[in-house]
Amino acid sequence: MINIPKGTKDVLPSQAHIWQYIEDVARVTAEGYGFGEIRTPVFEHTELFSRGVGDTTDVVTKEMYTFLDKGNRSVTLRPEGTAGVARAFLENGLAGGAMPFKAYYLISAYRYERPQAGRLREFHQFGAELYGADSPEADAETILLADNFLKNLGLKHVSLRLNSIGCPACRAKYQEALRDFFRPHLDKMCHDCNVRFGKNPMRMLDCKEEGCREFTRNAPRMLDYLCDDCRAHFEAVKRLLGQAGVSFEVDPSTVRGLDYYTRTVFEFVSEAAGAQGTVLGGGRYDGLLAQLGGKPVPAVGFAAGIERLIMVLESEGAPLPEPAAADCYLAGMDENSRAKAFLLAEELRRAGLSCETDLMARSLKAQFKYADKIGARFVAVIGETELQEGAAQVKDMKNSTSERVKFGDLAQYIAGREP
Repeated sequence: MINIPKGTKDVLPSQAHIWQYIEDVARVTAEGYGFGEIRTPVFEHTELFSRGVGDTTDVVTKEMYTFLDKGNRSVTLRPEGTAGVARAFLENGLAGGAMPFKAYYLISAYRYERPQAGRLREFHQFGAELYGADSPEADAETILLADNFLKNLGLKHVSLRLNSIGCPACRAKYQEALRDFFRPHLDKMCHDCNVRFGKNPMRMLDCKEEGCREFTRNAPRMLDYLCDDCRAHFEAVKRLLGQAGVSFEVDPSTVRGLDYYTRTVFEFVSEAAGAQGTVLGGGRYDGLLAQLGGKPVPAVGFAAGIERLIMVLESEGAPLPEPAAADCYLAGMDENSRAKAFLLAEELRRAGLSCETDLMARSLKAQFKYADKIGARFVAVIGETELQEGAAQVKDMKNSTSERVKFGDLAQYIAGREP
């Protein structure tokens, strides 16, 4: 038998309704803020991610699924959604349309990393991107969209962490302060941190090695190095969120793991989301479009992992929908009645009802057992007598009552019953 690849997972019909529920909540919430769905390819030219995500990130240096296609071109399965949306924005000339441009996506993404709870090699994301507005209001609206999405799912024990990592001007001074701080400790820090020290010392703050975290806990804070404009921007974001009634904690250690972020960064965290705790994260990335060869366009967005959301929803005991059950099962007692049941089932489906009938020539007892397994509300039994009378014996599986119903009235009868 061929087994599923490590780090991937099947979503079975008995579980798919939870995924559909999350996706439906995502769509309704995002569209309520004026965001429209965008769909981008599952693979892109590798350069898109090396330039956009950043060649100092773990994603680019360790985790991407990259290969040569038959034309000897380097392509990569998308490790995240933002770079692909940015490429689509530039390539399709969307800057010439109505601004700000607002888009959301529901995608699969791929990273080669150690599988763990809520983190797989093939994973799924809901994300939102807003291009064209550099105002604090754009940051606040994006965070409010994320906050409402989580609340609309029924999550109650998720907290918001907020930080600013400044602009390139004030961040340059901060990076020098970090180098001065970390330089005496490099021999005690991991290889990755030593590489990051030269390329992007802020990435050292995101290191998960406990030996390194002993030093990063006491590192200088970006908030102490913000320029006047970045500080004013951050204060405005905090004020807007407070006025909207959103609670948050300013956390200087929140830096996000991708190089394209600037100014506002944020994470919604939960203890139920595993060791790293993040269920949704994002921020501002005003330089991304220019890095990809376009004109500078301010941007802000976020992404949430659906596998991790499901884990947190189940951990919190949040209300989740039950799988859809059939409205009616049509049971035939012999060959002729099964033929009639087959045709009646199609009539009920065309009337908008969910209906099943026997496809395996089973006994009436076995058909009732199957109907019970699939949660059918009604079972309409057809035998020789019912064929002669043109009426089915309909049993309400909820309260065990039974009633004779003419074939032509079945759809109206079933649709008119209380769920």
